[in-house]
Amino acid sequence: MSRMRSRGLLMSAAAGLLALSACSYAETVVPKPKETTSTAPAAATCKTTAADLRSYDPNRSGGPAVSRIRKAGVLKIGVSADTLLLGARNPSTNKIEGFDIDIALRIASELGVKPQLRVINAADRIPLLQSHAIDIVVRNMTINCARWEQIAFSAEYYHAGQKVMLRSDLAATYQGPQSLAHVKVCAPAGTTSIDNIRKIEKDAEAETADTHTGCLVKFQQGQVDAITGDDTVLAGLVAQDHIYAAVPEQKALTDEPYGVGVNAGDKDLVAFVNAVLQQMRSDGSWQKSYDKWLRPSLKVDPATFQPQYGRP
Repeated sequence: MSRMRSRGLLMSAAAGLLALSACSYAETVVPKPKETTSTAPAAATCKTTAADLRSYDPNRSGGPAVSRIRKAGVLKIGVSADTLLLGARNPSTNKIEGFDIDIALRIASELGVKPQLRVINAADRIPLLQSHAIDIVVRNMTINCARWEQIAFSAEYYHAGQKVMLRSDLAATYQGPQSLAHVKVCAPAGTTSIDNIRKIEKDAEAETADTHTGCLVKFQQGQVDAITGDDTVLAGLVAQDHIYAAVPEQKALTDEPYGVGVNAGDKDLVAFVNAVLQQMRSDGSWQKSYDKWLRPSLKVDPATFQPQYGRP
């Protein structure tokens, strides 16, 4: 198969994934790709420390937020539908599935309500939580101090690391972030990945897309030469373009602790989510989900992490 034909098929597959609009739990529309600017966002006014990983103590007692959700009978969850392994639509079943989805569905089950999955972009996560358009976000979202100023987080449920995927020829000579000078690197707008790459290698030509699938399309069209993101996300991208893309051996550029995002005022919901996550770790369901979705591609044991509580 020619390289052009191979890339055409991969691009068609990515476009087909974005075109599907029916969610397995609620009708939704996958956000359409659109051009985004490369203007750097305003710098954060805080520096993330270990204390920022602290969340509220696990508690199933509930409160106003939990009562509101149970009365509605639905948990509105912001997810990805194009992040293979974490949250992606299976074209055979039309269901969204992955590691993050397992966690989202378990939270809804423990609340005793139906899950309503809403496909959102990374940049949508905080505004939709703040407006209560959704109840939680389970979409490979990194916990940091700047976001704590806007929303609340569960305790860490997965420890990822930001890395770089490059064209195979560039991957063969990759020596670290300095190799990205004057290289076009893509990451979704509104993510820590795009912020980090601008700080780590100021001479990298950072470009954005709405999603990592949007970055993959740009990569396959030759508009960018590299994609940066969490190792979990890049593993899914390489699975879609394993001939021309590679993630070279490298030290993670940053630590990316994932948390479930929640409206800042819904502390009782955060406490409930923490209790569910704690149970998933103790009953083996967290490990079972990791082994199913992430281990086959990452080929390593999960990075160790210890959930932190005690937030006042």
